[in-house]
Amino acid sequence: MDDDHGIHGASGADGVGADGAGEGAREAAPVTRPVFLGDEDVRARLDAPTAVAAVRHALLAHHAGRLHAPPRLHAPVGLVGAPGPGELVFTAGGLEGERALYGFRAYATGHGGGQQIVAVWSAEEGLLGVVHGAELGPRRTGAIGAVAVDALARPDATHLGLIGTGPQAWAQIWAVASVRRLSRVSVYGRRAERANLFAYRIRRALGVDAHPVATPEEAVRGHGIVITATPSEVPVLEAEWVEPGTHVSALGPKSRARHEIPPALVARADAVVTDSRAQAARYGTRDGGDGDGPRDGDGPLVDPAAATELGAVLAGAVPARTGPGQVTLFCSVGLAGTEVAVAATLMG
Repeated sequence: MDDDHGIHGASGADGVGADGAGEGAREAAPVTRPVFLGDEDVRARLDAPTAVAAVRHALLAHHAGRLHAPPRLHAPVGLVGAPGPGELVFTAGGLEGERALYGFRAYATGHGGGQQIVAVWSAEEGLLGVVHGAELGPRRTGAIGAVAVDALARPDATHLGLIGTGPQAWAQIWAVASVRRLSRVSVYGRRAERANLFAYRIRRALGVDAHPVATPEEAVRGHGIVITATPSEVPVLEAEWVEPGTHVSALGPKSRARHEIPPALVARADAVVTDSRAQAARYGTRDGGDGDGPRDGDGPLVDPAAATELGAVLAGAVPARTGPGQVTLFCSVGLAGTEVAVAATLMG
């Protein structure tokens, strides 16, 4: 990329001599000094309300056609010493508005989330900065989940069941607790000790009553909000466990061959919502894939044509739910560009 030329070239001596001479010449836009942030910076600077507000704004902009998110790009780069075929993955987005922003997220498969970077530019100021590490991605996804819960769950839903104990699961509860006054959280994990520690962390960090449960069914039945945040390629719950009026958010694999939630739940849901139908359509396809998972050509679990975009719900173009007994399902795919919107809040 020609970053140095694109950002600094017009302000150099040659640029002023060629372009700035003469009456009426435009003054060069100020160039900011890029900031470089890591996980500690994200933890210190990014709170849940800020992340949720940035994502909500981006989702509404996407619905209005002001957030441009081209398809995810997978670039094979050979073995290069990685634990498997090397591949660089890029997502990009541009956000129109008073302060136009654009940027990209990039990571290499096989190296974990801690290796990803998010770069952000302002149309007027140039490169604002780069965020490196594992914290920003889950917090962005958590904020998307919080917006979905706030829009789709019943207003009186205060009991949340969580399946998963990893960073994505934590980011979900971190963000949801900022939009809903939760009275109880039930946590299920494959390892009881991790679920116990996870529940303790919720109680201590968020002040929410949280307890581990012994089975995933206990995390589903009797909960108005259910979140699945696992990498499981087989269903982690049964559709019959989901009671009328429940909202379910699913983060894991969503192809027909590999799926965290059962097809019966998709069929049962009164409303199926996603943050990007275009991205949802590429799950399980050979050219698009579903994140780091195998792209085996089996297609998406959810029919994108039958799904509603979350931005449309936020804009009031489509109702969230039409009755308290409806089951709503949110399939999170991580709308490209939202990571740029969240990262920009860290850069002034």
